[in-house]
Amino acid sequence: MKRWLIVLTAGFCGLGLVAELLRHAAGIEHPVLSLCSLSYEGNLPSWYASALPLLCAALLALVAAGEAVDRRHWRGLALGFVYISIDEAVGLHELLGELFDTGGVLRFGWVIPAAAIVLAVLVGSLGFLRRLDPPTARRFVYAGALYVTGAVLFELPLGWWTEQYGSESPGYALIDWCEETLEFGGLTLFAATLLGRLEGRSFTLGPPAER
Repeated sequence: MKRWLIVLTAGFCGLGLVAELLRHAAGIEHPVLSLCSLSYEGNLPSWYASALPLLCAALLALVAAGEAVDRRHWRGLALGFVYISIDEAVGLHELLGELFDTGGVLRFGWVIPAAAIVLAVLVGSLGFLRRLDPPTARRFVYAGALYVTGAVLFELPLGWWTEQYGSESPGYALIDWCEETLEFGGLTLFAATLLGRLEGRSFTLGPPAER
């Protein structure tokens, strides 16, 4: 399954890049390109952007069922990824942006509370990460860094570019493609790491007692 995840992610990102090159470099406009673009909503990549965190949530729930230590943390992460999936589908974070009258790199004001949430989650997860085996902890950190770089940090240059040149320019499409690709990459690495943790594990109806 890990191989299929990587193939799907690479396929969506590759098709998205081709779509933007055809639209902005070749001047081609076609409904199929909109269906594959990472900059559009309500298309195949946006479905995948919502499905990936939901898959992570399901895998986290399965991991939690077999963990004797930190099971509540695993379950909490699962709920967090359910929220990410819902947010990708309906854009809840955009409502937060309306609370901030900012411009420039902070044009998308929701990055302010998002950065605070990311910091809080990181601090709250330090002990959990220390208790994990080092390879898993490293992959979690790498996956989180990729995702946060795309989902939060890339919103800063995207906001500045949008204010200067609009959302229909080639630069916007390229920045947005990088942003979505980093998010897909982080989620895919996270899911693959969870699948590795589940390999060879058997499940019972009664979970082990938490220590």
